[in-house]
Amino acid sequence: MCGIIGFVGNGEAAPVVLSALKKLEYRGYDSAGLAASDNGSSAISLRKGVGQLEEVEKKFGLGSLKGRVGIGHVRWATHGGVTDDNAHPHLDCNGEVAIVHNGIVKNFRELRSSLEAKGHRFARREITGLSSLAGSVSFVHVAPYRPR
Repeated sequence: MCGIIGFVGNGEAAPVVLSALKKLEYRGYDSAGLAASDNGSSAISLRKGVGQLEEVEKKFGLGSLKGRVGIGHVRWATHGGVTDDNAHPHLDCNGEVAIVHNGIVKNFRELRSSLEAKGHRFARREITGLSSLAGSVSFVHVAPYRPR
């Protein structure tokens, strides 16, 4: 089980994503992370690590990331170790796409082989090798945020 939240808006994403992650923390308590960027910018700021959300926030200042687009994740490891590399989000090999997922990507070996054949580099050894799998994402569905 994990908690995943994304935000696209006119204000800063990180405080909204962090607030939502706090509400989802019961779904994952071994690692947390947040990635943020401005619309149209290829630069993504990423901060993540092992520990409960409050610990990771204190260590890395998740809420201070700048950008109007953000994605966050709290993880409960069901597959793979509790490591910084396995914490989400993951970036593609060019640092231009950030992804999170819930569950096990069972066909990661096939996906990895296919991406390597296309020239993607794998910089880390995450349990699913998702740093380059991010490059295979062809669309993202974003639902509007409506505060209550």
